Amino acid sequence: MNNVDKVISILKKNTDGLTILDIAKLVGISRNTVAVVLAGLIGAGKVRFRPVGVAKLHYWITFRRRK
Repeated sequence: MNNVDKVISILKKNTDGLTILDIAKLVGISRNTVAVVLAGLIGAGKVRFRPVGVAKLHYWITFRRRK
């Protein structure tokens, strides 16, 4: 499993949102690597973030099908 897949898996499991540091600790990779992965996922429209004080909480975007 590569770093992108690991980050996606962690974000899908933690729906309350995670900081870059939280993700880095859970996945076991550097904060820099997490930031690069998240930038790509945000650019692709798969992750959103919400600023909370000086931190940013990152969330996996779940898409719902239209009926």
